[in-house]
Amino acid sequence: MSKRHEIPATHESMVWGYLDSTTPPVLEVGSGDTVTLHSFPAGGKETLPEDRSLVPPAYLTALDTMIQGPGPHFITGPVYVRGAQPGDTLQVDILDVKVSQDWGFVSILPLLGTLPDEFTEYETIHPKVDHDRQVCIMPWGTEIALDPFFGIVATAPPPAWGRCGSPVPRSFGGNMDNKELRPGTTLYLPVFNEGALFFAGDGHGVQGDGEVCITALETGVTGTFRLTVRKDMDITWPFAENATHLMSIGLDEDLDDAAKQAVREMVKHVCARTNLSRNQAYMLCSLAGNLRVTQLVDGNKGIHMLLPKAYL
Repeated sequence: MSKRHEIPATHESMVWGYLDSTTPPVLEVGSGDTVTLHSFPAGGKETLPEDRSLVPPAYLTALDTMIQGPGPHFITGPVYVRGAQPGDTLQVDILDVKVSQDWGFVSILPLLGTLPDEFTEYETIHPKVDHDRQVCIMPWGTEIALDPFFGIVATAPPPAWGRCGSPVPRSFGGNMDNKELRPGTTLYLPVFNEGALFFAGDGHGVQGDGEVCITALETGVTGTFRLTVRKDMDITWPFAENATHLMSIGLDEDLDDAAKQAVREMVKHVCARTNLSRNQAYMLCSLAGNLRVTQLVDGNKGIHMLLPKAYL
């Protein structure tokens, strides 16, 4: 029987700014178990609202006591999944994601974002979250519907890579900032370490494709995941699906190369699920696949392709 587990939002259950295969697990679960975890927003004291009473005490404790790595992201985990071995696949069913704070922040920061040379009047705003109506309210009055997700979902990187900074997404997943990874989606991640060592963090209340200014609505989120070891899947790169679409993921410093990777991955998965040849799958992607810009701001830029399952 599968079990349910919960990881609290405390500094003891998180890392700040990095992913590392040597980080001791905060929880051990069986394959097929569900894990509910809580996370803090990315950032530091400079992104907090002036009214500190709005900030969860555990978040302030984390900022005061934790040692920051190369990135700004608080990441909960890792979770050790029994039975997972290098070469396996971790199936991550995203069951639920909810915003857990009454505010978030959006920033323009030095040397970051899509247009860093054109936006040099740096500022941080703190939209309010209306949980009843599920919207965030911008300081100028515009309301935007919440669509929360975890910017970072990952297995631990290969041991030979050492400690990896949290900003750059790679083959283990990480800071993909993909808004399609919402409840109802299943993400498949390669396993590079015994136990898989699952992490999630960098909560986003809502984000546009591109995440152009460097931030989404950065906020605290709570999510529930089902973690299942798959020994019948051979993948080297993250891939996802929901009830209606397959989703391939491309990540590269060059946006063209990220697009090529997303197409290449989709062709591979279509061939694995059908009797189509590579040529036929490639042509199907050209007619029915939709390439979208995931994000432009995380070192490795992101492109993902959505292909309706109805055409398989």
